[in-house]
Amino acid sequence: MAGNRVLVINAGSSSLKYQVVDGASGETAATGLVERIGGDGHLRHTAADGTHEQDVSVPDHAAALAAAQQALRDHGPDLDSEPPVAIGHRVVHGGARFSEPVLVDDRVLQAVRDLAPLAPLHNPANLEGIETALRAFPDVPQVAVFDTAFHQTLPAHAHTYAVPREWRERHRVRRYGFHGTSFAYVSRRACEVLGRDPGDTNLVVLHLGNGASACAVQGGRSVDTSMGLSPLEGLVMGTRPGDLDPALGAYLSRAAGLDATAYDRALNHESGLKGLTGIADLRGVEQRRASGDADAALAFDVMTYRLRKYVGAYAAALGRVDAIVFTGGIGEHSAAVRAAVLGRLEVLGVELDATANDDGPAEGVVTTPASRVVGLVVPTNEELEIARACLGVLGERAGA
Repeated sequence: MAGNRVLVINAGSSSLKYQVVDGASGETAATGLVERIGGDGHLRHTAADGTHEQDVSVPDHAAALAAAQQALRDHGPDLDSEPPVAIGHRVVHGGARFSEPVLVDDRVLQAVRDLAPLAPLHNPANLEGIETALRAFPDVPQVAVFDTAFHQTLPAHAHTYAVPREWRERHRVRRYGFHGTSFAYVSRRACEVLGRDPGDTNLVVLHLGNGASACAVQGGRSVDTSMGLSPLEGLVMGTRPGDLDPALGAYLSRAAGLDATAYDRALNHESGLKGLTGIADLRGVEQRRASGDADAALAFDVMTYRLRKYVGAYAAALGRVDAIVFTGGIGEHSAAVRAAVLGRLEVLGVELDATANDDGPAEGVVTTPASRVVGLVVPTNEELEIARACLGVLGERAGA
């Protein structure tokens, strides 16, 4: 495995996820998460000898990566004796500059810094993760993989906002889309499961987790997606509202004295399912809905209605839909959400197989053989997609 072993790092503002994965075989040697960066943190590490947890002091990302390296030394694989061939970094926003994974250099680092205003909650943390890894592994090639890259194929009519030219040209205001790494993996895997040529397959992929977005994939390319300039647009999420009337901010400024910072915080952290029920986790919402809670029932209906609207819109955009694909924590595990979406799409010729859906396949079809559009569950694997991207970049560099 060592010849294709990649260390994948996903650095957040207060957490650092890591995985050691073989980019060729897909075999995972270890996974881990360091939480609560900035003080007394916690590390969870899973390898061949089991899962290990411990409290750790992690004042910054450097300490978090050092804790991860120590866990790898203690429980394997030891990256000191067998360094990875590359380190892959998830970077949320690549703007319009990056349509492919790239080898990290000074130019790329500066670009990620320059794009921070477009993703102030994500890019600074992603950048800190990269810089920390560069210091810890100075001789290992490092690759940036951008969440927005998959959506650089959006046609102009899909990514352009009808706003003043200065906003669009000077301030880079347009729709970018996110979850691209997941959509790239899942759309390709869905075609493998269906036995179809990706170049002749139209999909609507629903990445549903605490963050959620939809993507119309035509011939292996993203042609529309629900998130826009930021991850706030589109579907109802755990703490984000999705689509809103643009007048809301100005109205609340006049009516409630809400400033831009408070408004932004409320939309990112206090809205969505949390705004409707007080809790952000769909599992809790579904439990309360089952017990007759009216707020939870409304939240579920609002979320799934928005999902159906987007599927219908993307069916019109694509002209033909071969499959509707569910992925992410909710998409993979919530039979109720899949039923609420697929069970109300008779207009598209969708026929839900209730038994298959309730059985909750890890990967597989949840519609009947008579259904004109296939409903499919495909677990995402962003880490493997990043590892594969790293091997691709190294191969291109070797070729060059």
